[in-house]
Amino acid sequence: MARYTGPSCRLCRREGTKLFLKGAKCAEGKCPFIKRAGKIPGAKATPTRRKQSEYSVQLREKQKVKRMYGVLEKQFRMYYEKADRMKGVTGENMLSLLERRLDNVVYRLGIGDSRAQARQFVSHELITVNGRKVKSPSFLVKVGDVVAVKESARDEELFAEVKATDASVAPQWLEMDNATLTGKVVALPKREDVDDTIQEHFIVELYSK
Repeated sequence: MARYTGPSCRLCRREGTKLFLKGAKCAEGKCPFIKRAGKIPGAKATPTRRKQSEYSVQLREKQKVKRMYGVLEKQFRMYYEKADRMKGVTGENMLSLLERRLDNVVYRLGIGDSRAQARQFVSHELITVNGRKVKSPSFLVKVGDVVAVKESARDEELFAEVKATDASVAPQWLEMDNATLTGKVVALPKREDVDDTIQEHFIVELYSK
């Protein structure tokens, strides 16, 4: 299955919540999600949402998280299966794995305005991990890893706004030096570090059937 290339706002409307797929643009008043709140894409005869079945609730939660992190079904299922083999709570393990993806880390550090932009930075080899270029967005970071914009690209206009900002937007499990565009993984992400609107138990219930 190919990656979705249609309008990002359509995905937010389908899931009934903002997925922040376009970064800062999602906070603007002209956002289609705000203008068309409550209306499902393509549902002209049924502009409002009907009561969902148990399966539908589980499926929609999976689709929401999958689209939020920008991964395909095969990848998402792989994260679930890996999390299920790990010690601890399966749902929390799965979210921790998703958070540790390099494209998500670049986004969380504030280097990328959205996960899609962060993924592009990684794919274009603008990001290094421990001084080495990594071009796989799905690369999983570990504690102690240093994630940075490669030295030759640090003066590009793309990163000027980040360098000019003193405050870091990084969560507690990450440290960020905006001046040098360098971040460090100081701990593994915990459940409280992840979006609290995610109800991961629905995803676990869906896959465990």
